[in-house]
This record gives sequence, C-alpha cells and structure tokens, in this order.
Amino acid sequence: MHYFVEQGSVVREIWGKGDTVLFIFAGSSAEFALNKAVDWLYFTGRLPADPLGRLFSTVAYARQIVFSSMDVAHRTIDKMASIHGAVEAKRGASIPDWAYRDVLFMLIDYSIRSFEVLERVLTEEEKAEVFEVFYRVGDRMGLTGLPITYPEWIRMREEHLQQDLVVSHFTHDLFKQYQKHLGTVRYRLLLEAQILVVPERVKALLGFRKTSLISPLLQGYKISRNLKLDWFLKSIILPSAYKKEIKDLDQAPA
Repeated sequence: MHYFVEQGSVVREIWGKGDTVLFIFAGSSAEFALNKAVDWLYFTGRLPADPLGRLFSTVAYARQIVFSSMDVAHRTIDKMASIHGAVEAKRGASIPDWAYRDVLFMLIDYSIRSFEVLERVLTEEEKAEVFEVFYRVGDRMGLTGLPITYPEWIRMREEHLQQDLVVSHFTHDLFKQYQKHLGTVRYRLLLEAQILVVPERVKALLGFRKTSLISPLLQGYKISRNLKLDWFLKSIILPSAYKKEIKDLDQAPA
C-alpha cells in the first residue's frame, strides 16, 4: 500500500506520540490567538464555545492524513477544503491565502519544535521531511504562494510571524475561553507548555517569560513515559471528559 507518509518517516514518529501532539497544539493555540485572521475561527462560534473539542477534531484530521494511504489522505484533505469552502460561502468572503499558509506553517514549525523539546534535535534532512509532508497537504488543498523548499519556508515563516500576528480582543477572549474550559491549574500548565515551544515573536506579543517553569520537570516526565505512567499524567493535565481522546493520541488511526 502506498501511504501519504511512508512508514519509518520521522513525521509518523512525531504525530504518533500523544505528548508531542499536545505540545504541537499548545503552541498553535497560542499563535492562533494572535493571528490577524482569527475572526474566521470565531465566525462559526465553534472555537470559543469548545476549544478542546476543536483541538481534538483538528488532531483527528491531521493524524488521519499522516497515517493513511494516499487515497484516504487525499479524501481527508479534500474534505477539509470542502468544509472551509462552505464556511467561506456562508460568510460571503474568502479566507485569505496567507491565513491558510499560516496554519500550515504552524503545523510544520510546532511539529519540529515539540519533538525537539520532548525527544531530540532533528537533523536538517528530517526537518525538510516534515516540511515536505505538509507542503503536499497545502498543495492538495490548492493553496497558492507556498514555499517550494525548506530553506524558503524558513524565510517565509519569519515573514509571517512579523506580518500576520497582532494582539486583539480576540486574543484576550480566546485565552479567557482556554482558562474557562481548562480551569485555573490546567490553564497555567498550558501557558507553561506554550512558553516552551512558541517562537520569540509570539512570546513577546503575549508577554510570556523567556523560560518555562516546567522545563526542569521534563526529564521526570520522560522517565514516566518509560514507566508507562505518562497516560496518568496526561489524564491529570486534561479534563476527564476527554479520556478516550487522550488515549487515542498514542494510537495510530485505524
């Protein structure tokens, strides 16, 4: 069978570990709140109403693509494009091309950053492999203006960070929703995880510290994974209503 992401790929390793996936979306949730097109995520009302549910549904789509055959992955990507098209038709406007690219760029960047925080430093070839997988996702969706190579992506990613992020009332409201749905303790953990993975530009806009308070705890967490205790820790960090979704993060989609 021909897979969208071949077996043995570092991308499968990254997206096959629940803690890495959670860090990817911790970072993305911070940057989403700053994006100049975040109003699109408010248009349907689903994101502020249930940010954790939106997180897990987005994770499910991404993992379905990474672990599926080429045909299934293409159908999943086409479905994503169709959903976005329906939202655009309902609003009577088009999501800007740069906003689509921003989301794709976040998936690339936080895949790399999260894996390096929790596992090891990736080689340049492995980073380019992460870029290539998500480039094919964007290309299938018909996105325009995509970088062709990993070095070109690095340059464009920095440009997007400088041009497309701003603190707005959506930023403040979205973080309020995170706190509401997570509770005070889990919300503080989210912020510390975000500090670990977001770029300096995002830290500056959100007023984050340079260093996360949970950095010294990472080694202990890695040991807990070897002892098979990490699921217990993740169940503490995330609400009990999402126990099944938490367990599913460490299993490749059928």
